[in-house]
Amino acid sequence: MALIRARLEQALEPLELRIKDQSHLHAGHAGAQSGMGHFDVFVRSKAFDGQNRIQRHQQIYAAVGDMMQTDIHALSIRALAPDD
Repeated sequence: MALIRARLEQALEPLELRIKDQSHLHAGHAGAQSGMGHFDVFVRSKAFDGQNRIQRHQQIYAAVGDMMQTDIHALSIRALAPDD
């Protein structure tokens, strides 16, 4: 989780960032068996100004995308601009 936080902080300079490890809720699921985690991410950043939801998610995946092959099985995202 620390690496996810570091990547998002570097890429997005968030005003607010919350990451919850939800892996325990998915015990027995195929992704949990592989050791990869399920995470819930809330990010509020000026980097999202003027962007739609897809563009915001794309920025998050650009920051942590390679971790989807090694550490992250599922990522639930809530991405807001400062005025949202």
